[in-house]
Amino acid sequence: MKAAVFVEPGVMEVHDVPEPAIEKPTDAIVRVLDACVCGSDLWWFRGISQRQHGSLAGHEAIGIVEKVGTDVREIKPGDFVIVPFTHGCGRCAACKAGFDADCPNVEPGGNAGYQAEVMRAINADGALIRIPGTPDDYSADMRASLLALSDVMATGYHAAVSAEVKPGDTAVVFGDGAVGLCGVLGARMLGAERIIAMSRHTDRQAVACEFGATDVVPERGDEAVERVMELTGGDGADAVLECVGSEQSTLTALAVARAGATIGRVGVPHIDAAKLDVNALFWRNVGLKGGPASVITYDRNVLLDAVLDGRIEPGKVFTVSFDLDHVQDAYQAMDERRAIKSLIHVG
Repeated sequence: MKAAVFVEPGVMEVHDVPEPAIEKPTDAIVRVLDACVCGSDLWWFRGISQRQHGSLAGHEAIGIVEKVGTDVREIKPGDFVIVPFTHGCGRCAACKAGFDADCPNVEPGGNAGYQAEVMRAINADGALIRIPGTPDDYSADMRASLLALSDVMATGYHAAVSAEVKPGDTAVVFGDGAVGLCGVLGARMLGAERIIAMSRHTDRQAVACEFGATDVVPERGDEAVERVMELTGGDGADAVLECVGSEQSTLTALAVARAGATIGRVGVPHIDAAKLDVNALFWRNVGLKGGPASVITYDRNVLLDAVLDGRIEPGKVFTVSFDLDHVQDAYQAMDERRAIKSLIHVG
């Protein structure tokens, strides 16, 4: 089968590799229809973080189940499913508490191989999200929104939940990639009255406003803090969504939170922990929460119905599409900011 392979920083190729097989009785084999490139993939594509050369790539997909293991009871061959980047078993304490991204019953290196014609999904009953009907029942736009539920929409929503956004709040969202834009959408879903999107790219600003942003701040660093404080009458934000993970974004997020606010942190951290002044947060009663998103929990409880009902359209973060043979172009489009998020048509 064809699969996207990380060759070295800046280079993705499509190789012929063996098809995966059932390895555990809780597995499923999924034929991938659509996959995509994540902003977090750019860290290793750019050589900023490490990834094994020659490894398979991708952690977001929708597809059709082809086979299931002998212990799989809920998922059946032929099911149309979302394959989240989380692989929660659904039975452990973390999963039952709604934190499936922290499930201990997963495999190391499990977030790979989604950008391929066929993939192995572990913990099929616990992790796969069944979509009603068949792919032919949905428009291309709806399928894109369903694909967004495999990661970015759930991650943006997790930022809003972690920031404890409440009706009437003023929320500030750091990050104008797909996760940040979905964070805007998540803040709107939770009732934020004012949503300040930190963005300096006109195409992303337009999507942020469509998703519910009421203000856009293009400044960075100290100037960004000054602008947010001006917009909030010197108080700062009730809720802060940090969807980047960089040092500048994180430190600015800490600076714009009002006393008693909570910061929802979902950007993969790329900051020295010593630079986080937790004592300063103590004296301002500011909370810091977040981590990997509870994709399965949010999809099943809230987000899938919201997409199917037409209440949200997170698929609008996909601004370009490619076939699997052009996976290099898909990564380059995001790396060069010619795309907010690249969709990859596989099957």
